[in-house]
Amino acid sequence: MLLTIGIIYFIYVLTKIYVSTMEIGFVTKAKQDPAVILDPSNYIKAANYKIATQRMEMLSTLVEYLMFIFWIGFGLRWLEKVITIQDPTLKSVAYVMAFVLIGYLVSLPFDLYKTFYLDKKFGFSNMTPKLYIIDTLKSAALFFVFGGAIIYVLVKFIAMGDNWWIWGFGFIFLVILVINLIYPTLIAPIFNKFEVLKDERLKESIEKLLATVGLKSEGVFTIDASKRDNRLNAYFGGLGKSKRVVLYDTLVQKLNEHELLAVLGHELGHYKHKDILKNIFMTGTLMFIMFYIFGHLPQALFDAVGVPKAPHTIIAFFLIFAPIISFFFMPIVGIVSRANEYAADAFGAESQDAPALANALQKLANENKSFPKSHPLFIFFYYTHPPLIERLRHLGVKIDDEPNP
Repeated sequence: MLLTIGIIYFIYVLTKIYVSTMEIGFVTKAKQDPAVILDPSNYIKAANYKIATQRMEMLSTLVEYLMFIFWIGFGLRWLEKVITIQDPTLKSVAYVMAFVLIGYLVSLPFDLYKTFYLDKKFGFSNMTPKLYIIDTLKSAALFFVFGGAIIYVLVKFIAMGDNWWIWGFGFIFLVILVINLIYPTLIAPIFNKFEVLKDERLKESIEKLLATVGLKSEGVFTIDASKRDNRLNAYFGGLGKSKRVVLYDTLVQKLNEHELLAVLGHELGHYKHKDILKNIFMTGTLMFIMFYIFGHLPQALFDAVGVPKAPHTIIAFFLIFAPIISFFFMPIVGIVSRANEYAADAFGAESQDAPALANALQKLANENKSFPKSHPLFIFFYYTHPPLIERLRHLGVKIDDEPNP
């Protein structure tokens, strides 16, 4: 049993490293070609950033593999011994939270390196140590309060018997829907300052655009994203009546009104085509598969690792192996998502015009330093959006991206 799961995990790790290796080689060669879409200086910076992040990702994957060996070979048994709480439910909650905390501490150096070195080196991050600590404390408080409550309920479901996975799936799926519902009004404001859009002309134009598809929202807001990062973005947050149009302050500063409306038109395309419901369905399908698998783990697995088959160890195995299932499920999500993006681009172009959306996408790529080329295998596993070159071609932009001979 241990040999089988070890082989599965090794294949997962080897695949991730191979895909990153292919991407690094592809981008290293592609950056020698004439710049496309991006300014020449940003083209080189974007390539170097992609290479640096993929190297870090490879190291992170190796550490992930070492942690897998640690948990299976020793860690899960060790936690079982050191957590001596008598109440089985509270013990399970403490066990899972300790498991998550250890994983967080192991990944922390990577996050610090990316935030305070890589992202600052390439001109993205405005994060300060003080703000980072405050964000971390807020996230920790949310996790210990709400995460602890969610784990407690899930533990109770697992203790109900063999069919726990059905109830557990329904509960967690409901939690995800609730989080999406309350995120823009209750969670996001904990981290960012929301302000009603002050530009009345732009606000009126956005509201007219929303009306074309019958979308009603709580309002149009800007957030102070620039205090952490210089990247540009916008999103529709929430479900039902809690929907908000949220614009990063960086986006409002960099795009003109016509371009910004084209970007929002793209997002409205997702609403018009019910892509949100499609994404919810795919998320639910993935979760259902996961819960079915972890609801039927054999006793032999727990015996081989040397831990009891209990709610906390079931959840621990879930957290260890869920990334593998997600990774190999992502290509399916990517295929559907990339098709949705083309359709949303077409809607955005129709709602304004294709040149405005094309200009906006090119500005976003330049400001976010998104390298426009990727290895096909990397696209297959990771891209939820089509490569920018292909998106622009669909919008009628002629691009000569022939590589150097």
